[in-house]
Amino acid sequence: MSDATRTIRERPTAPHLQVWRWHITMATSILHRMTGVALYVGALILAGWAMCLAAGPEAYGTFMDLMGSPLGKLVLFGLSFSVFFHLAKGVQHLVWDMGVALRVPAANAGAVATIAFAVVATAVVWIIAAMTGAL
Repeated sequence: MSDATRTIRERPTAPHLQVWRWHITMATSILHRMTGVALYVGALILAGWAMCLAAGPEAYGTFMDLMGSPLGKLVLFGLSFSVFFHLAKGVQHLVWDMGVALRVPAANAGAVATIAFAVVATAVVWIIAAMTGAL
């Protein structure tokens, strides 16, 4: 028998938090994944809309009341941002797949352009919706 005491050793942690510093392309990569998940949720909302539409005027009215509430509008605003951001980031990935804009300055500029496009396009859509009375 061994006299050594069994102690639980601490497991080493991954060094990624100490090694990597945050930069814009990292943030947009993470945001791209988050907006992808948001678009899956949006697909479920769209399916709910279709089911309520098929269920009749009462169910559809309830659904539209929910989407017309402040929380519903916030969700729709987030989904519209997700659509535009995911679209722009997908285009940036297509450009990268062609071997263009892979150097750090160009990649950073593309990340800024992606965010700017998503913000501006979302704002334009919501301003047009407000001006036409769709809100």
